[in-house]
Amino acid sequence: MPILTELNLYPIKSCAGISLREATVTAAGLMSEHIYDREWMVVDAQGNFMTQRDFPKMALITPRIKADTLELRAPGMLRLEVPLGLPDPEEEETLTVKVWDDAVQAYDCDEVTATWFSKFLGVPCRLVRFHAEAKRLANAKWTNGVEAPTLFSDGYPLLVISQASLDDLNGKLQAQGRAALPMNRFRPNIVIAGIEAFEEDYAESFNIGNAVLKPVKPCPRCPMPSIDQSTGEFGPDPLDVLQVYRANPRVDGGITFGMNSILLEGEGQLLKVGQEVGLALAF
Repeated sequence: MPILTELNLYPIKSCAGISLREATVTAAGLMSEHIYDREWMVVDAQGNFMTQRDFPKMALITPRIKADTLELRAPGMLRLEVPLGLPDPEEEETLTVKVWDDAVQAYDCDEVTATWFSKFLGVPCRLVRFHAEAKRLANAKWTNGVEAPTLFSDGYPLLVISQASLDDLNGKLQAQGRAALPMNRFRPNIVIAGIEAFEEDYAESFNIGNAVLKPVKPCPRCPMPSIDQSTGEFGPDPLDVLQVYRANPRVDGGITFGMNSILLEGEGQLLKVGQEVGLALAF
């Protein structure tokens, strides 16, 4: 029987994740203690999103959800506390920010926070938070017309990867005398054990309790899997191995690993590590 083995929440896009024993699943992604996946994002002086692709040190910014703050730590930096409460509507500072082709409204975090991120990353930048009234949807071409909201993710609310897929890759790496890679290189929200390698590619749905997740688009991989999440440095890069057998014509030959997914049923269901997963194949 397939088993849910990992739940990962990334409060700030491209920064370190939080490994959870349980999380609430929503149409917009995982949520824990009222904090959503990719609810915050770092932007440059023009409001464009920043990621590990260009700033690999972002992997070293480690969040922790406390009672009323998001605590951030990074090497060589004092601890930073970002308030979790939404700003007063009469006093809120907002920005129009861009994530890929989408422009959305966001709350602008304070100057102290901007200075902290700018100092650590070495460029002028700011931390922003997805606005309560903003709306961003996954590409309807892939969701078959289903309106699937997402916050600051690359495009979809959930990323699902099977443990066997990583084991398959690591077997190929080790056959070449290379080190195995941890799952965090691929930054999934949900990891499932007990299915075949890349069987997630052919899933019609995953049933976890009363929640029904539908894989909709293979996830094309950028250079981020080549970034060591423990050091914030490039290398070793698995894409040379993946490109031999994971080029996917569904995404114009992109190298894919994992499935972008949406929630069809079960808004607000609590998911728990160790829970059984029902798998329905698409054929």
